[in-house]
Amino acid sequence: MSLRMGFFGLFCLLHLNVLTAGGRIITLEQAKQAALENNLAVVQASNAIESAQSRVTAAYGDYLPTLSASGGWNRYQNDRPGTDPFVFGGVLIPSTSGFSVDDDYRAGLSLNYTLFNGFAREANFSQASSSAIAAEHQSARARQTVVFQVESGYLNLLRLQQLVKVTEGNLTRDRRQLERITEANRVGSLSLADVYRQRSQVAVDEFALINAQNDYDKAQADLVALIGMNVSEEIEFSDPSLTETIAGAEVEVVNGERPDFSSVSRRALEYRPDYHGAKELVHSTESGETIARSNYFPIVTAGAGYGISGAKFSGISDNKTLNWGLNVRWNIFDGFTTNQLLESASAGRRNAEIAFSQAERNINVEVKKALLDLEAARKQYQVSQEGLISATEDRRIQEERYNLGAGTLLDLLTANAALVNAEANKVNATFAYIITKSNLDYVIGEKTY
Repeated sequence: MSLRMGFFGLFCLLHLNVLTAGGRIITLEQAKQAALENNLAVVQASNAIESAQSRVTAAYGDYLPTLSASGGWNRYQNDRPGTDPFVFGGVLIPSTSGFSVDDDYRAGLSLNYTLFNGFAREANFSQASSSAIAAEHQSARARQTVVFQVESGYLNLLRLQQLVKVTEGNLTRDRRQLERITEANRVGSLSLADVYRQRSQVAVDEFALINAQNDYDKAQADLVALIGMNVSEEIEFSDPSLTETIAGAEVEVVNGERPDFSSVSRRALEYRPDYHGAKELVHSTESGETIARSNYFPIVTAGAGYGISGAKFSGISDNKTLNWGLNVRWNIFDGFTTNQLLESASAGRRNAEIAFSQAERNINVEVKKALLDLEAARKQYQVSQEGLISATEDRRIQEERYNLGAGTLLDLLTANAALVNAEANKVNATFAYIITKSNLDYVIGEKTY
């Protein structure tokens, strides 16, 4: 109980320090929302949906007739030899010029509709719909991936921040010990060698603190970039709601359910968007085969047209034409092009089926690994808790022995190093358990964002 309260106190101190620091404060939920809005992978997946939906609209348009309008004006200029005047039947025929200009104005409407094209129209619509659904599933998985990455990065940042606190606490403890040893040496109760040995240990602690702080700063920069914000902006990550989650990790380790592989695998295959997207891609390639096979069938179209024309624009409606009819076109032999297209489409379908089967295998492997990681994290947490209790007590005993002159400084330094290692193990095990739980949720893919 005392360890739990101590751990809770460290987190309260952590949040207090963050809240009093300068810069914008970002909670975990705010970080997730920012990533969903700014992350480039999510934006690209959304753009892919829009592109796929436009193809569905175009495929739907194949069921509708096409209507086109045309209009034009042409001037015909003729330049030929003229004739001289002559008398015909007593009548003088005047000379004619060899130059003439004629205008032609035309306008019309044309309506065409495909009655049959070897089921390519239906297959094209089915293929576009499947591709659009697959794009939506892929986008959903991309959003899940980004959210998991943000959550893992956020928790890892808090883990590194806790390790900085552990290192700072150890440095403070060793500095106080250095002051006591220096004073004891001054009065002659301890040797100068102990002073130098403790100073060396303080230097090691300072070096470790520099490294721990640098790891934290780099992890913070990575998280800022992941959520799509400016790395030059002063940002602090703090979420008081996580304190309860972290404090309750011990209860979950002891009392939490241990899910079995079969049930988790069934849930993953039921909810994983990428799995359902792979299935839709199989449907899409099946429609692709139908489209390729359609070239073996004739194409039947119906059409109608209406046109007007005249020598002057004011008289453009002097001449009117109306036509309608049916057209059949059948490509009897195309040099085996259709055969090649069909073979290629069939190979694409088989590859899509293989990819779908591989997706199921990958999900089962991911589930198995996630469950193994969760169980390992559970055991590591229990071991780290027991190790911290033992290391704390051993360090206290060695410090008392050294202060009484019954122990050596080397024994105290060894016990102190073991305590620091045990504290770090406890921090790492706590966050590892929480992150592996989050990873299991990500592997199942049930949550939507």
